[in-house]
Amino acid sequence: MKKEPVKIKERDSVFRVKGFQEVVEGFFEEEALQEAARCMQCKDAKCISGCPVGIDIKAFIGQVAQKDYRGAYATIRQKNNFPSICGRVCPAEYQCRKACVFTKRGEPFASSQSIGINFLERFIGDYGAAEKLAVEAVKDEKFSRKKVAVVGSGPAGLCCAGELARRGIKVIIFEGLHKTGGVLRYGIPPFRLPRNVLDFEIDSLKKLGVEFRTNTIIGNVKSIDELFSESYCVVFLGLGAGIPAFLGIAGENLCNVYSANEFLTRVNLMRAQEFPEAHTPVNVGKHIVVVGGGNTAMDAARVALRLQHMQGIKPDTTIVYRRSEVEMPARRLEIEHAKEEGLKFEMLVKPEEFIGDDSGFVKKMRASRCRLGEPDNSGRRRPMVIPNSVFEIDCDQAVIAIGLGANKILTSVTPELKTDKYGDVVVNPETMETSIKGVFAGGDIVGGEGTVIEAMGMAKKAADSIIKYLEKCE
Repeated sequence: MKKEPVKIKERDSVFRVKGFQEVVEGFFEEEALQEAARCMQCKDAKCISGCPVGIDIKAFIGQVAQKDYRGAYATIRQKNNFPSICGRVCPAEYQCRKACVFTKRGEPFASSQSIGINFLERFIGDYGAAEKLAVEAVKDEKFSRKKVAVVGSGPAGLCCAGELARRGIKVIIFEGLHKTGGVLRYGIPPFRLPRNVLDFEIDSLKKLGVEFRTNTIIGNVKSIDELFSESYCVVFLGLGAGIPAFLGIAGENLCNVYSANEFLTRVNLMRAQEFPEAHTPVNVGKHIVVVGGGNTAMDAARVALRLQHMQGIKPDTTIVYRRSEVEMPARRLEIEHAKEEGLKFEMLVKPEEFIGDDSGFVKKMRASRCRLGEPDNSGRRRPMVIPNSVFEIDCDQAVIAIGLGANKILTSVTPELKTDKYGDVVVNPETMETSIKGVFAGGDIVGGEGTVIEAMGMAKKAADSIIKYLEKCE
């Protein structure tokens, strides 16, 4: 008979909402062993196909069960450069855990009985960090004079850089912001991804010889042609998706209406919650509305709620989403955490207008109730406005979290770089090479807004192609 899953430990919601400490505490060794022992070691392990980078999940869990933690770390790192990060932020319930044999076929997300693959990966990643384990570099002398420019230090750029550096290729990462990490630092709050975990992974790349040049916007400070003229053999574009989408309704230009991108960047990267000790301020309303149903919306709402607690404001933060909870693309774990922390949910609600006062500050949001119709192109049921269902919500601060578009700073000044109608860079899906010879791309700038592990999957494919490309170069 199958044993019950080991419940992951979490900080009590009463205390965690008062700060930014990590919520999920992870497995202790005994708990990891108990959870690994639940794995049936299926002959045809479907969970592997559920992983975008193809980690041999069956093997590493078997190694955990045998207390071979070093072996498990080596197995994971064959495919995944950053297990401590992915073990924390990967939407496992839609990927590897959904494919677990303990999840019934056809379920929209993983069963609670599925193996805690992500938590075991985190356990091993943290073990590797604590033991200062390193993946052996396989440096090739023929690459010693090869130099590659990586644009962007998000998950795609970091992953590609690591793959290349381990082969002895000199990699320089150009980052437009003053700190490295991209969306891992400015988009994901510390209570989901502690900064010491991110910094450890970035420091590991530095030890491999990767150089970082911050405050350097490629497309502004330098062009692609200039990079090639500076003896870079190849350029990899990990630009990300940094342009926020808006609702297109009246009142979005009122004061205290933020994009999630700006709101989270101010807090996660620029420490706005510490103002005036830190120099970047952020307004905190008494009635905060976050529009959206994805992970970014959950992050923004949970950050907003913490700011209310920290400033002594009676917490009142509401997530407004135009479909039902079943259709929400956010991780199930994050939805559960949001509920535990006291966030309100207004489902099947479509914003119609933001209403401001005489000084130009938002005060209310007018919205309509919806019902679900037939599925749309996303496969989810389309929200249909119910006639005469308009109502108002108190709202003196709003955060719009409905997605991000392509960063066009570089593409707008590089006409020979082919893009699609969304502004995403077009690549050969087999090689990840763009329309410019020697320029490769991956991550959100290619496929649109996606997950960390999906960006890494593209980056690894691009790195393989770059290595083959360099082998042919004189």
